[in-house]
Amino acid sequence: MSHDLAAALCLVLVIEGLVLFAAPRGWQSMVREALKMEPRRLRIFGAVAMVAGLLFLQLVH
Repeated sequence: MSHDLAAALCLVLVIEGLVLFAAPRGWQSMVREALKMEPRRLRIFGAVAMVAGLLFLQLVH
C-alpha cells in the first residue's frame, strides 16, 4: 500500500470519527433514514460520491 493511500485512509477515519464525536445524534438520524432507503438507491448514491471524490481529487492534484 502506498504511503499516500495509507494517509488518505487515515484521514477518512479521522473525519468519520469527528462526525461521530461532534454529532452522534445527527449521525444516528442519518443512519435511520438510510435504513429506510432501498439498497439500489444507496448504491447509486455511493457511486456518485466516489465519482465526485475522484473528480475532486483530480482537481486538487
